[in-house]
Amino acid sequence: MHSRPPLPPFDADSAARKVRLAEDAWNSRDPDTVALAYSEDTRWRNRAEFIEGREQVRQFLRRKWARELQYRLIKELWTFTDQRIAVRFAYEWHDDSGNWFRSYGNENWEFNAQGLMVRRLASINDLPIKEAARRFHWPQGRRPDDHPGLSDLGL
Repeated sequence: MHSRPPLPPFDADSAARKVRLAEDAWNSRDPDTVALAYSEDTRWRNRAEFIEGREQVRQFLRRKWARELQYRLIKELWTFTDQRIAVRFAYEWHDDSGNWFRSYGNENWEFNAQGLMVRRLASINDLPIKEAARRFHWPQGRRPDDHPGLSDLGL
């Protein structure tokens, strides 16, 4: 079994690093790469969808990014314990008709000793926005280090 540092138990620095690494991976929009951060038997609740196992994660992400175009995500550490992390996030995207959305949410994560996520609980709400209201303007991929985070943007 491979490991995915930083490993639990988390401290403030390692939890923040884990969150940024997750954000970077999700902004890659590569389902195969992102799925490797989850254990083979991971369990998710994403909105009203229940997902079990890494392969279902991979399939979910393929569907998600086929529908959510120009996806850009920012995650922010909310709190942590030894093996759990809570984050808040926002992402912007548009559908195939050009309608823009900002999706807001919270996630609760639990990790095994190898640093793989064994549980992810996500609550998400979508807000329709005008394209002019977008706040995430970096080129597709990793958010630049100098781009403001959620708190800096007042989100």
